[in-house]
Amino acid sequence: MHVISVRRAFILLYRECAEIVHLEDGQFTNYDFESWCEISAFRSQEKQPHEDWVRAVQFEVQCPRVVRLLQYERAPRSVLRFNRRNLFARDGHKCQYCGRSFPSHQLSLDHVMPRSRGGETSWQNVVCSCVGCNTKKGNRTPHEAHMHLMTKPIEPTANPLLLQKLRNPKYAAWQTFLPHLDVPQHASAGDVN
Repeated sequence: MHVISVRRAFILLYRECAEIVHLEDGQFTNYDFESWCEISAFRSQEKQPHEDWVRAVQFEVQCPRVVRLLQYERAPRSVLRFNRRNLFARDGHKCQYCGRSFPSHQLSLDHVMPRSRGGETSWQNVVCSCVGCNTKKGNRTPHEAHMHLMTKPIEPTANPLLLQKLRNPKYAAWQTFLPHLDVPQHASAGDVN
């Protein structure tokens, strides 16, 4: 239903508002905070590379991937915000004009129809662009600048940052609970900064 931080998950677990759902040998097992700490103490001797751990003063505890609320009043409203991180994730950190991948600090937002000509700042009019291509395009449309868009800009149907995480094997357990999401396999987790 919602992606939360590890800190928030541990707070919910400690307050007995949630339980951990963990995949073991092809089956799901539920744990409360106390039993999760016990199993973490046992598993800490053989940590796996895809696992994350938190160090407390006297013990280590494995970060859970899936927690289930024991009760709730209503489902949280999901709103996909238009911002740089989500736009870069939607476009796979690739310039939509030259097709090359760049780290976030070398990318900019480009209005396909320039704002000075009435172009809106929306999912359908803004694309990820490298600084060089953005400068070359300037205050023109792609057609006027003799540049071609790699893909047509559209509003994503799912959170692009969530889709990025789902490509990472460390979050494989999430895919069971999110079967409605089409996870593209064209990029690996290491492709994005």
